[in-house]
Amino acid sequence: MAFECSDIFKIILAILLPPLGVFLERGCGSDLLINVLLCCLGYFPGIIHALYIILKF
Repeated sequence: MAFECSDIFKIILAILLPPLGVFLERGCGSDLLINVLLCCLGYFPGIIHALYIILKF
């Protein structure tokens, strides 16, 4: 998919608060739960997962 202007906003949110970026991209589902768990394990894995979700979809 093409890179949109709203993706920049989501990427900034993903760096500051990764679950919020995933929520805006995919909604309340399994991706959000995975991201919350990754953020509990460590902040960096949560950021990587959030960026992956935002850039993939």
